Amino acid sequence: MGANIPMSILAFTIHCPDHETASEIADALLGQHLVACANILNPVESRYHWEGKLQRETEVPLEVKTRPALEREVEAVVKALHPYDVPPIVRHDCRASKAYETWVREVTGG
Repeated sequence: MGANIPMSILAFTIHCPDHETASEIADALLGQHLVACANILNPVESRYHWEGKLQRETEVPLEVKTRPALEREVEAVVKALHPYDVPPIVRHDCRASKAYETWVREVTGG
């Protein structure tokens, strides 16, 4: 494949109740080499339905990048550390440069 042909990685967006939770999850995933990168973003206002009511909360988005093969392991760590009954775990299939994909694979043991 040529150097400019996009490759595939998996990104997760996980909304957390606070910066501390996002940091704890990011550090656990990075410490286990399950993700190559974690980005803790600025707080956002989330609005959603929960238990029959419209909720409005401030949440901290966490984005992590990994290999598709590690999807289940990443989700298991998030579920173990996230305080919500239903952690908002959203996966995104991403196309990345060959160099970035190679880096993600190297960091995550692929």
